[in-house]
Amino acid sequence: MPSLGDEFRAAREARHLSLSDVSKQIHVRSVYLQNIEDESWGAIAAPVYVRGFIRTYARFLGLDGEDAVRRYNKVIGDSGVPTPMALSYAPASAGPSIWVWLAGIAALILVAFVGYSYYQFEAEGGAQKTEQPRALAEATIVPTLAPTLAPAIVTKPAPPVHVQATPTPAPEHALVLRARQDSWIELSVDGQQQLSQMLPAGTDKTFHGKMVSMRVGNAGGVDVVVDGKDIGILGAPGDVVDRTFNL
Repeated sequence: MPSLGDEFRAAREARHLSLSDVSKQIHVRSVYLQNIEDESWGAIAAPVYVRGFIRTYARFLGLDGEDAVRRYNKVIGDSGVPTPMALSYAPASAGPSIWVWLAGIAALILVAFVGYSYYQFEAEGGAQKTEQPRALAEATIVPTLAPTLAPAIVTKPAPPVHVQATPTPAPEHALVLRARQDSWIELSVDGQQQLSQMLPAGTDKTFHGKMVSMRVGNAGGVDVVVDGKDIGILGAPGDVVDRTFNL
């Protein structure tokens, strides 16, 4: 029985396709396809991405994608050699990653800033509330020392001032990508390509326009927010998903 990489290579060559031809069709870099055929698993990425690439490549060639993933799992299970990227996906017992620490520090800074802003607002608002009653009391004092010699001071209310309200412009439509894990993203806005790269975990990207089309190489590693509404993740880890959003 041919190896997994040889089976991929034979299926591709039977269709008279080069690695570049396949890469343009399935949007997976040709160097990753070459590594799959050479079975150089550690040169690609973490296993979760290798499985996604294998499943996508197999379906394109008419092979059984799930069977190919099972054979890959058996190979890396027998070898016992972790890929370089796998170390960053250690179980929870290994302790929180640096991204967790950075997120915690950012959250503390945000809470401190909000608290300080609220304190300043309350302090300024309290001073204004104290000055307003004092000014009103001083303006309505009626002299009591000589009631027959001086008339009472009566303040007349100022005529109302009509100020034409300036309409607030509607917020521009936007789509936000939040990478929870390293994920390959290819994205176009209104027909113009804006992104085609591996998006590192912890990265946020915002795009404005009317229509956004994207292909995600690791659907379980990306959150999407459309016009302020959290759509959540687009699929399972390792899945390749195409989606279009009208903003």
